[in-house]
Amino acid sequence: MREVLAQAAFQLFLERGFERTTVDDIVARAGVGRRSFFRYFPSKEDVVFPDHERCLAEMTEFLAAVDDGDPVGAVCDAARIVLRMYAADPEFSVQRYRLTREVPGLRTYELSVVRRYEQTLAGHLRGRFGADGDGELRAEVIAASVVAAHNNGLRLWLRSGGAGDPEAAVDHALDLVRDVWERPAEPSPALEKQLDGQLGKPVPAGGISAGSGDNEVIVMVAAKGTPMWRVVQQIEAAVGES
Repeated sequence: MREVLAQAAFQLFLERGFERTTVDDIVARAGVGRRSFFRYFPSKEDVVFPDHERCLAEMTEFLAAVDDGDPVGAVCDAARIVLRMYAADPEFSVQRYRLTREVPGLRTYELSVVRRYEQTLAGHLRGRFGADGDGELRAEVIAASVVAAHNNGLRLWLRSGGAGDPEAAVDHALDLVRDVWERPAEPSPALEKQLDGQLGKPVPAGGISAGSGDNEVIVMVAAKGTPMWRVVQQIEAAVGES
C-alpha cells in the first residue's frame, strides 16, 4: 500500500505539480480512503520519501552488529545502505531529486532526513570514541564528512539522470574520508623540509621552531587530554619567545 500511494502521488506531482496536488487527489488516484493514507504517511511531504524510515532502520541494525575494529569504515559502509536504496529504483530517485530541487519545502524536509542519518552515524561513533575529550567532536565531524561525501557522489549520479554506476563516485568520495580519518596527521612536505635538522634544538614552551624571521614556523606538541587553556598558554609563550 505504501508503494501504491507513493506511485499515485508521484504521478500527480508530475502532472499537476506538488503544490497543486492534495491528499484527496492522491487517495482518489490510488483508490483508497484518507485514513489509509495517514496510516502510512503523516503528511504529503512524507510520501515523497517513502523508503527512508526503512533505510534508517536498516542502517541502525547494521551498525549495531558491526565489529568495533574499524569505526570509520563501518559508518562509510552504513552510508552505502542509503546509496543502494536510491540505486534500486533509478527512475523514481531521479524524479524525486528533480522534485525536491523545485519545491523549497521538500528540500527542507530532505535536509531533516539527512540530519537523522548523520545523527545515527555520529551516535555509533560516540559509542566507539567516548564522550570525553575530543571523542564527541570527532564523532560529529566524521559523521558529517561521511554524509557530505556520500551526498556529493550520489548527487553527481542523480544530476546525470541516473546514468552509469552510482557506486563509483560514492566509493571515491568515501575513500577520501577514510584517507583523512584513518591515518595519523602528518606535516606537509614543505614543513617537513623546514623542520629538517631542527628537532634536536630546544623546544620553546612545547613547540618546535624552524626557520627564522618572518618565515619562522612553530609546531606545537601537546599530550592528549591537555586542557585547551594550557595549549593556548604554550602557543602564546612560544610566539612570544620566537
